[in-house]
Amino acid sequence: MAMTPSQIQQFVTDLYAATGAGDWDKAASMVTDDFFITEADPLPMAGVYTGRHALRDLFIKVMGMMDVAGLDIVETTVGGDYAVTILSFRFVDPALQPAHLCEMFRFRGDKLCEIKPYYFDPAHIIAACEAKALSEKVR
Repeated sequence: MAMTPSQIQQFVTDLYAATGAGDWDKAASMVTDDFFITEADPLPMAGVYTGRHALRDLFIKVMGMMDVAGLDIVETTVGGDYAVTILSFRFVDPALQPAHLCEMFRFRGDKLCEIKPYYFDPAHIIAACEAKALSEKVR
């Protein structure tokens, strides 16, 4: 059964809350068995992450690659079986510019089946990953 726009809006809010809190069991319960996330080729975390624990696996990988101070949710819009959320990554290093992106969510019934992030400028993510790698070499 398809969700209403307000249900999808709340779902996205709840998903960000679950992943932000590290509640991976809840996140896994919100996605389909064939769920997948596709990260674009130019990014250090490029690839397709699949399965009920794809969110956890990608989150751990990304947070290990860069020092994120915060993820700001700007707005979510909903239409049909889709939602798009505008986000901004803030980094611990104040010299790094924030990374702006949109995440496309696709739903099947009452579960999430796909996420596809679209970065405005991948160079900001790449710079954050390079800065962390450099800081780890200095230690």
